[in-house]
Amino acid sequence: MSTTKWTLDPTHSELHFKVKHLMITNVTGNFSVISANVESSDDKFSNAKVSFIADPKSISTNNEQRDGHLRTADFFETEKYPEIKFESTTYNAATGKISGNLTIKGITKPVSLDAEFHGTSKDPWGNEKAGFSLNGKINRKDWGLNYNAALETGGVLLSDEVKIIAEIQFAKQAA
Repeated sequence: MSTTKWTLDPTHSELHFKVKHLMITNVTGNFSVISANVESSDDKFSNAKVSFIADPKSISTNNEQRDGHLRTADFFETEKYPEIKFESTTYNAATGKISGNLTIKGITKPVSLDAEFHGTSKDPWGNEKAGFSLNGKINRKDWGLNYNAALETGGVLLSDEVKIIAEIQFAKQAA
């Protein structure tokens, strides 16, 4: 069976996260340097194999001081761990679930995300593109992202739960 290869179109893709701050609001951030590849045996992406990498040094929360802290050993330790990786183990197009192994700070754990396939389309230059929306939640402490502080009013500075939101576009590679 032949496979089709797709690569991430980074100018039409984004990876965001949300973390509850002070237990009252969400702080949103993103990784601006991302790459991904998909191999699929059909254009419906049934049982597609996905590999994804984000550069944690590219993290942005619109606050340089916070971003600098996120790059330290309290969080991503970007000098020692320069990549966040995801390798899929299954993608079920019928249920819209993608499962795989997420590696952060050298720790690999299984995750499952909701994946909505939006179909394929040709751009004005004849390139075939495929679009997906991804959503899910992880517990940051599972990957050693343990930094926190108790609040005077009770609760903690940061929630353990991290919401992941992505809009991803792939470009079909020539055979």
